[in-house]
Amino acid sequence: MPDLSRERLRAFVDAPAFHRAVIAVITLNGITLGLETSPDLADRYPVAFLVIDRVIIAIFVVELALRIAAHGKAFFRDPWNWFDLIVVGMALVPASESLSILRLFRFLRVLRLISVVPSMRRVVSALFTALPGLASILALLLLSLYMAAVIGEQLFREAAPQYFGNLGTSLFTMFTVLTVENWPAVAEDVMAKEPMAWIFFAAFIVITAFFVLNLLIGVIVSAMETEVNASRWKEDQALELEQHNAVMGQIRALSEKVDLLTANLAALSAARAAPEDERELLPTDVVGDGVVSRDA
Repeated sequence: MPDLSRERLRAFVDAPAFHRAVIAVITLNGITLGLETSPDLADRYPVAFLVIDRVIIAIFVVELALRIAAHGKAFFRDPWNWFDLIVVGMALVPASESLSILRLFRFLRVLRLISVVPSMRRVVSALFTALPGLASILALLLLSLYMAAVIGEQLFREAAPQYFGNLGTSLFTMFTVLTVENWPAVAEDVMAKEPMAWIFFAAFIVITAFFVLNLLIGVIVSAMETEVNASRWKEDQALELEQHNAVMGQIRALSEKVDLLTANLAALSAARAAPEDERELLPTDVVGDGVVSRDA
């Protein structure tokens, strides 16, 4: 009976309607937190905001309690569930004047949308999966940025000291060029005294903005594809398991019927093979709608 109750509870918390209700509460929480930043509204409706905040926290606590009761120890194996526990747990900590920084953690509750919405969760999981590859590409990007800053400082220190006067200024200038934001102004100022400087800027933009950044995007996209394929594989495995269980259930039912039929046939054969005086009265045979006795 407890297992049956847990199965019902698990079906309830895993139902799409339950997830939609949680998403609606999180969205409402985000809206109220945004409205609370308005001084006029905060001064006019302080009690209403406080009541809404307490009700939303209570809903979150009940939701987590139901999920823990439904999934048991399996609940704590999912890192996203730990994220939910931490966010809701910080909301339960009273924020006094000395701990006013804890009031800012209330805005983290909106981030629970990531753990509740599967598509968002897949995107974040893909980003974490891509971190090893991203680290190598970011190192290559930083190396390119550093080398360009050193070369630019050596080449254009006299021509444009405001951009390449020292290594720090040169690094900031090349980072600005890397973002492809207002880089023509930098190039024009340098080219006013060094006409061939366009080769330096063009080569840097092609190498970093086109090659390295596109490589970075490619790694992220590849990680997202892997995450989506893994998710689909799990769904396919769950569907195959469900179909397998259904087929095995049908096979077991047929096997039981075959065993019962075999037992009946064996009993009937044994009864017919017995001497006439030892035969028990057998049931009559049914042929069509009529009844025919065995003596006939």
